[in-house]
Parts: sequence; C-alpha cells; structure tokens
Amino acid sequence: MHGRGARLSRVPHEDLLSLLTRIAQTPAPTFQEGERAQLLSRLWAEAGHRVSIDEAGNVVARIGPETGRALTLAAHLDTVFSAQTDVSVKRDGHRLVGPGVGDNSASLTVVTAFLRGLDVRTLRRPLWVVANVGEEGLGDLKGAKHLLQEHAHQMAAFVAVDGYLGVAVTRAVGVRRYRVVFSGPGGHSWGDQAPSALHALGLAITALYSLPLPTSPRTTLNVGLAAGRTSVNSIAGSSDLLLDLRSLDASHLSSLDTRARHAIEGAARQAGVSVTITLAGDRPGGDLDSDGLLDLARRAALPSGLDLRSAASSTDANAAVPHGLPALALGVYRGGHAHREDEWVQLDSMEVGLGMLRRFVDLYQRSPLG
Repeated sequence: MHGRGARLSRVPHEDLLSLLTRIAQTPAPTFQEGERAQLLSRLWAEAGHRVSIDEAGNVVARIGPETGRALTLAAHLDTVFSAQTDVSVKRDGHRLVGPGVGDNSASLTVVTAFLRGLDVRTLRRPLWVVANVGEEGLGDLKGAKHLLQEHAHQMAAFVAVDGYLGVAVTRAVGVRRYRVVFSGPGGHSWGDQAPSALHALGLAITALYSLPLPTSPRTTLNVGLAAGRTSVNSIAGSSDLLLDLRSLDASHLSSLDTRARHAIEGAARQAGVSVTITLAGDRPGGDLDSDGLLDLARRAALPSGLDLRSAASSTDANAAVPHGLPALALGVYRGGHAHREDEWVQLDSMEVGLGMLRRFVDLYQRSPLG
C-alpha cells in the first residue's frame, strides 16, 4: 500500500513543539487510548498514508512495497495517568513540561514527523508504522502482543520507539504481575474476634520483602499497590495488593514466582483467611537478537554525535521474544521525570531523534537484514 509521502528534509522546530503539545494534551490512559488513537490516525492519513485501526485498538500504517517482510516501528499510545489528570502542557525555556509529555508523546511526535517527511518511493522493503495500545502498567503489552501474534510472520524486525536518546534496549527484562486478594468474614473491631484480611496483607508484604534475591542476574520484587477495607472500627473482610516480579533470567523469575506465591499463601494460612492469586501481567524476557539492528542504530546515531548505550528494560520489544523476531527499543528524545506529572522533554532533542530515526530506516532499507 502506498501513500504519497512528503519530501521534507527538515521539520521546523515550532512544528514539532505544536505537534507534541497536541498529542500530549490528548488523554490516553491505558485501556482508554481511543481519543489519541483517532488523533494519530488522522495525522498519519493527512500525511498521505493509508491507515487502519486493528481489533486491539492499534493504529497501523502499512507503507511501501506490498511484498516482502516488514520492518515495524511501534510507539505506544498510552500513559500511566488517569482520565482525571490535568494533562496541560507548559513551556519552560527549552523544555516542555507535563504529564506524559515524554513517555510516550515525544516518541509519537517523532514518528509522526517521520511519516510527514517520508518519501515512500525510497522504500525498497515494506515498512509498518504502529501506534499501539497497552504498553504501560496492567496493559501487559496488549497492543504489541496482538500485533505480533497476528503478523509476526510478515515482519523481519520489530523496533519499539520508546525511551531516551542515546539508549537502545537490547535485552528484555521478564516481568510477572499478580493481583492478590485476601478474604475473611470481617466484623466489628470490639464485638468480634474474626481474622483480619489486613493482617494477612501485612504478613504477606513482610514475607515477600524477606525473600532473598540474587544481585546477578538482577532480579527485583515490588508491592506497588496495597489496600484494605472497611473502616477504622471494622475488622477488614478483604484486602488486596499488586505484585511486580522482574528478572533478566527466566529461570530466576520462575523461581521467584514460585517462592512469592508460597509466601502469600503462607501469610493467608497464618492469618486464617482465604486468598486468590491472579496473574495480571506476563511480559516475556530474554535476548532480543538485536545485534544487527543495534549496529544500524549506532551508525544512524553517529552523525548526531550520539554514542548509543545498550540497556535492559521492559518495553513493547519484549513481545517479540516468543516469536524469535529481531527486536530493539530505541529512544528518540531527551527528557526526565518519566511517570511524574512534571515530566519534561528537551525540545531540540526531538529534531536529533527524528534525524536518527530517518537514517536508521534508510540504513535498514539498504542492509542485508531481514
């Protein structure tokens, strides 16, 4: 499928600023990305590309030749902020500040600018560009997993456009997440002597943080949310927590998973309540088979004076691991305070990221990869 494709050599600084502001101020909580998906669909269509929205809610532009396996660039739509968050963006000197302005609005801005300046006649191989749902939190890579489950056989490589300039993620951190609910009879704090679901919660958190963790390969455990009910003078009839387990090694993650569930079940028995443990997220980890892509990314970064540092992280690129597809996550802006309401982006960095992304795609088109 071919679009007409503009032939711009450079996107004006103020155009990038305006585009970033427009995207960042369009709310996109995980599972509620529809408004931003419609915006990106319109922007990409206005750039002359044929765009569709798939069953998962991903915005997909299939560009260039219709035969051959595609290079896929994917930038996630969602942010960690609720629908009630004020997502107003403010300019502060050479920075733009606001919730989600960087992660991942800046990446979406660079990808959109790339599509505006793309001359599809230069493409020798298919290029798929995606704005995907469900990367953050309990989204569990919903969009990337769906895309790859349906189309991995049509792809040659998968690149998540996400993160800071100068960083390329070459190793996927495996992640397991559990929702844990303790249940008991509850009752009055004076009149009854029933077991407390909050007691079980406290015992579980203590037991979880007492589990020994290896320092190498790096393996982590975190209780990110915990709550109980009903009132100060009530014995809690229910309580719950969200548990995040991570490791660079699949066997260590599996071992931690088993030990964590045993600790939780032991806490429930000790407190005398029941417990339900539900898998809330499973991000595959491992090597991303990224050597060839990393070489191209480093060559694309050199004209901008960037020396790419490889890193391990959890990104949409994780979803490529089960499919044996070469993958990478590539940062395209400078910023800070990700996942905070005062997140910021250095404005001129997006021009650097855009130039690097253009060179990367051009180098890939002429490479033996795929």
